[in-house]
Amino acid sequence: MSKQVLVLNAGYEPLSLVSVRRAIVLLMHEKAELLEATNQMISSASRSIPIPLVIRLVHYVKLPHRRVPATRSAIMLRDAYICQYCGDAPGRAHLTVDHVMPRSRGGLHDWHNLVTACKRCNQKKGSLTPEEAMMHLIRKPFEPSYVALVLLSNPVAAERWEHLMGLSRNRSASEAVFAT
Repeated sequence: MSKQVLVLNAGYEPLSLVSVRRAIVLLMHEKAELLEATNQMISSASRSIPIPLVIRLVHYVKLPHRRVPATRSAIMLRDAYICQYCGDAPGRAHLTVDHVMPRSRGGLHDWHNLVTACKRCNQKKGSLTPEEAMMHLIRKPFEPSYVALVLLSNPVAAERWEHLMGLSRNRSASEAVFAT
């Protein structure tokens, strides 16, 4: 049985991951509709329903913008564990977080100044700016949405959501995930 169910807002935007139990409660109270389920069933004395994988809320829920702190693991997740200078993916143990504008030169410790870098590139850059070190960023650092990081941290949920987005809209999943 799947441990988490992907909850989409009424407009198909991913909201969160919830337990199967919580998803069933939302379905039973008709606050959500079932979009995708497993072949297994959950039965009670009066009813049987398939175990949900993805549900969609019936009414749109407006949520406040949730900010995620720029932690080492969140930066690496955003950058897909790839060095943003050379493009290598040496594995999490061999990656560091680099300040694009070094802290010694007034750089901030925030989403727009932090990137994943392999140890070799981080040492080569040192306390220089990328321009001074003649190193170019593959992608400009940005602050991802809360939902993007939730989906990136759970590839199974992201795959289910991408499948549904392909069926319901002509918008790429990566565009929707990284919309801020």
